[in-house]
Amino acid sequence: MLIGEVARRSGVSARMLRHYESLGLVRPTGRTGAGYRAYSSEDIQRIFHIEILRSLGLSLREVGSALDDPGFEPSQLIDDLIRRTRERIASETELLTRLRRIDAAEPAGWEDVLQIVALLHALGSESAGKRQQAALSSAEEAPMPVEALVEAALSETNPNVAGALRWALARSGDAGLALLAEGLGSPVAEVRERAVQSIAEVQSGAATALLHDALTDSDVAVRRRAALALGARGAADAVPTLIDMIIEGANDVEAADLLSALAGDSASADRIATGLVDRLSHDAVDSSARRRLAEALAGIPGSTTSRALAELSDDDDRAVALTAAYILRLRGER
Repeated sequence: MLIGEVARRSGVSARMLRHYESLGLVRPTGRTGAGYRAYSSEDIQRIFHIEILRSLGLSLREVGSALDDPGFEPSQLIDDLIRRTRERIASETELLTRLRRIDAAEPAGWEDVLQIVALLHALGSESAGKRQQAALSSAEEAPMPVEALVEAALSETNPNVAGALRWALARSGDAGLALLAEGLGSPVAEVRERAVQSIAEVQSGAATALLHDALTDSDVAVRRRAALALGARGAADAVPTLIDMIIEGANDVEAADLLSALAGDSASADRIATGLVDRLSHDAVDSSARRRLAEALAGIPGSTTSRALAELSDDDDRAVALTAAYILRLRGER
């Protein structure tokens, strides 16, 4: 079969067939009387084998080794092909993500595209200073794609950079909440905690609803972050977690301040006081926790608080008793 017919049937161009021949991959078995290349059925089968191996990603050199080396073992090469393919997919996926983010920013011209790309590169820099500057510059230089900000905020460990990213996200309003909600579903507690911190910066009803969901998270750090944010928004369902924080000595001063603010009316004050007093009745509450509870009661008006402080002023622990007595004097009740 002549080269033109082989090219037509195999789909391999005549030029490529000549290239294969120059590399020694496939040589026509014979020649016609006029000197033209004549391919046998075995030659054509080898061409198909070459194309099959090439379709797996093998180089022409690797194809030659696979077909001609009797001791060739495919397992190592296949493993290498898997690794190279994964790397290529990761690279292409990264490029696709970058292109989508640029498109989402709706650049008005190539100057905007260049600025966005520069910001994205800086956001992925190993330098914390560059990452922070990229977050802070996102509002002035070019609109940073919110998806990039969310991804960075959920993975950032540097507190200064994280703060700048949360600030940038807050400026975008509810735009990043759907992606942050996905962060709340992460199996990694640290990611969920960062998501709560970012959501807390957004002052909207949708953000508040997400914080309510986070209040039941399995991780205590996530619950505490949500409770502090909700307490600042006047949400009563944050009270139990805020009381737990006082017992455990975790941001207890901030938690006590929020409880004092929440106790704005008599009904709320009585519920909060009852919650604090109930915890005092537990045998497992040590003297340090009793002292913190007494300090928290200082900001809660009402008779329930007064009775609890009176009992604490006779506490076996001198520090607790003195604290309670001092608070009662400040309230003009002793």
